[in-house]
Amino acid sequence: MAQHSENTEKLPAQTKEIWKTFWILLGITALEFLIAFTIDADQYKWTKVGIFIILTIVKAYYIVGIFMHLKHEVKSLIWTVVLPCVFVVWLIVALIVEGGYIGLERLLFK
Repeated sequence: MAQHSENTEKLPAQTKEIWKTFWILLGITALEFLIAFTIDADQYKWTKVGIFIILTIVKAYYIVGIFMHLKHEVKSLIWTVVLPCVFVVWLIVALIVEGGYIGLERLLFK
């Protein structure tokens, strides 16, 4: 019969940190719902959009940092994940802006 060596060393429990993150994400989501249903969409449209973008980035930070364990990695690995994401967002914004100019050109010079 083969001998099985069991690893009796246990990793420290991270349940406290996970629950803390859960409550933070729940609070941010509740704040988003509160903003969505209380602030007038016609008058403060871009304010709401800006608040939602900021809160979404905060939620993404907690999800990636805690649940995907990127918070405890070396800085170079973090930058290899973050930098391409920044470039993709920049690309999307640039394409939307340029696409708007093409549509405007077609309308003006018909």
